[in-house]
Parts: sequence; C-alpha cells; structure tokens
Amino acid sequence: MIAWLLDDSPTSRLQATLGRSYRVFTALMRNPLAVVGAVIILVLIAMAVFAPWIAPYSPVGQDLANRLMPPSADHLMGTDELGRDIFSRVVYGARITLLIVTMVAVIAAPIGLIVGAVSGYFGGWTDRILMGLTDIFLSMPKLILALAFVAALGPGIENAIIAIAITAWPVYARIARAETITFRDAEFIAAVRLQGASPARVILRHVLPLCASSTIVRVTLDMAGIILTAAGLGFLGLGAQPPLPEWGAMISRGRTFILDQWWVATMPGFAIILVSLGFCFLGDGLRDVLDPKQGDKS
Repeated sequence: MIAWLLDDSPTSRLQATLGRSYRVFTALMRNPLAVVGAVIILVLIAMAVFAPWIAPYSPVGQDLANRLMPPSADHLMGTDELGRDIFSRVVYGARITLLIVTMVAVIAAPIGLIVGAVSGYFGGWTDRILMGLTDIFLSMPKLILALAFVAALGPGIENAIIAIAITAWPVYARIARAETITFRDAEFIAAVRLQGASPARVILRHVLPLCASSTIVRVTLDMAGIILTAAGLGFLGLGAQPPLPEWGAMISRGRTFILDQWWVATMPGFAIILVSLGFCFLGDGLRDVLDPKQGDKS
C-alpha cells in the first residue's frame, strides 16, 4: 500500500492525491510542534463533538449555593458568580470557538481566493480596482474594523462571524494574487486557453487549485487571530450573548473577581491561549511542508 502511495508515476488522480496527502502527513509527523498543535486541535474538536458526555454539569445551570467555589474534585475549574461549573462551560465553549473559526474560514478564504485570482489573472484596471479595495481593508486594524461592523449589524454570534470574515478576506486575496501572477503566463495556462477554455474555467479549474496550498497555510496561521478577535468581541459584549459559554464573555464576567477568585477569568483565558498555540504550531508545520521555501526563510 505504501509503495502504491509513494509511486513516482501515479496512474490516476486519486492515487496522486492520496500519495501527496500521505507525504504531507508523514512530513508533519516528523515535526514535534506540528504534532502538538494537531493534538490540541483534535482535542478541541473532540470536546466540541462530545461535550454532553465530557461536561459533568450543564453549561447554563445555576447553583447559587456553590457560587465562586475554587477548583476541586467536584468542580475541576471552580464555579463562577452564578454557581455554574467553569469546566463544563469551557467544554461547551469549544463548540462556539470551533463554529466561529470554521465559518470565518469558509466565508473569508473563498472570497479572498476568488478576488485575488481574478485580480492577478486579468491585471490592468481589474487589478487596480480590486487591489485598491483590498488595500482599504488592510489599512485598518482588524479588531477596530470588526467592532465597526458589529456595531452596525448588532451584537450576536452570527454578526460577529460576518464581521470577522469581512475583515479577514483581504490577506487571502493578496496571497492568491501573488500566486496567480507567477504562473498566469505559464505554458500550461496558455495550452488551456488554446483549447478554448473561458477565463472563468481557467481560474476555477487551474488557478484556484494552485493557490490552495498557500491559502490553507495562511488560514491555519490566522485561526489564532480569529479566536482572539472573537474573544475580544465577546469580552466587549458584542459577540455571543449570555448565557452562551463563549470564552471571551466568560473572561469579561470574571474580571470583576480576578484578585480573589482568579479561576473565573483565568480558566477560559488558558483555553484561548492553548487553542491559539495549537493553530500556530500546526500552521508553522503546514508552512514547512506545503511551502518549503517559505519554511527555510523562517
């Protein structure tokens, strides 16, 4: 099986795809930090999927008799000001975090890819207009821009996702444009044009797949920033609304007790740091594997 995957002359597209995936996987396994990052992300996914079985208590159930209890055998991370189990809320908060990063990636990455590929492929006035619009978004801090959009759309997790996605796509557009410019005049693109392929077909079937690797790396590296932005919006009360166990909102409620009941704000803060590090470690590993030249420079 391994010999079939590593064959230098694959006989089908499936064999070529599986062989490349196997090489990427084995290369990642040789990077300890990438393995640590992958494990952290897998734990995050497992927490989100199996939250009802992992969490010992309801994430919204109140128990005022046990409010602000320190970490113990009954409450691994203590309880908050309403007696809610913090560990259960952190576990269920993994669902919200995973939803936000997934939806932002699904919305922002395709938009950036298409805008960048169209801009780089056509050039001229198309390039100037699209990249001018991209530069406008890039010139403003992401969090400030996200705050402006959420203020206009209103608080809520759906609006927070839209706001973060609107601020995230310009980076992917820049990457896709740079990649497209390097091979838009290549012989294989010219051959496809000679066969009568339309510009839309060339972009969708040939240009975008070639930009996918660098975009995947960038998306993975950006996940940490997306998590922090979402937590910042939640901290300011503009993201997920109570009683949803969003990590940023949990920190916001716990800051009142930070001196005496430190665990209320510290535990969700640790979760944000750990998950962010996981995405950074995995992103660095993917960059080394999918873009060896960039990995050598770093």
